Amino acid sequence: MSRRTLPFLDPVRVTTGERAIAHLAAAMLLDYPTEHVRAHHDLLRSTVAGLPHGVADALRAHLDAVGPMDLAEQQGHYVATFDLRRRCALYLSYYSAGDTRRRGMALVTFREAYRACGFEAGEDELPDFLPAVLELSARAPGPVVDALLGTHREGLELLRSALHDARSPYAHVLDAVCRTLPAVDAATAERFADLVASGPPGETVGLSAPLLPFPTVRTEVPA
Repeated sequence: MSRRTLPFLDPVRVTTGERAIAHLAAAMLLDYPTEHVRAHHDLLRSTVAGLPHGVADALRAHLDAVGPMDLAEQQGHYVATFDLRRRCALYLSYYSAGDTRRRGMALVTFREAYRACGFEAGEDELPDFLPAVLELSARAPGPVVDALLGTHREGLELLRSALHDARSPYAHVLDAVCRTLPAVDAATAERFADLVASGPPGETVGLSAPLLPFPTVRTEVPA
């Protein structure tokens, strides 16, 4: 059965500061929902209000959609969406390397990128966790993070398409992020088409178990 795909979004012109605000807001909203983050929804709404319309509207649409949920409902949706759907993983190297031994080297590349920007990747998540990468983009904008996001753009587009297909409010956050990135070029579009057709790599040659599986059990972090 063929999968429905979305057209690529046209980029919105943003300043470095506007992109940093958008990426930091997206990092907060794509992380596991907590009461602490939900308590800051009004502040987030006012903060993103000054962003260009295509970005601000998408982030507001997410806030409008999750606002009526209670915390347990949103947490349940988050786990069902990101932890249980193969095409909705929040770990960028999963789309290019899947559960193969290549993923270990990909994660090393992410860790080196953090260090090149003057940061260390946290110990509580893998370094390719999208909210962490977006926070890095907000705090250390420049060619290193641009290269990370550009190299994994087809994964971002597959995630965005899959979230829309699932009718998840988190699709709006991916819309906002992709609006802040350069237009998709022909090579990325071709890799995206391959991902849509086959999904992330899944063969683990010579190993009895996945090398570095992404976590599937979430616990709330105290505020």
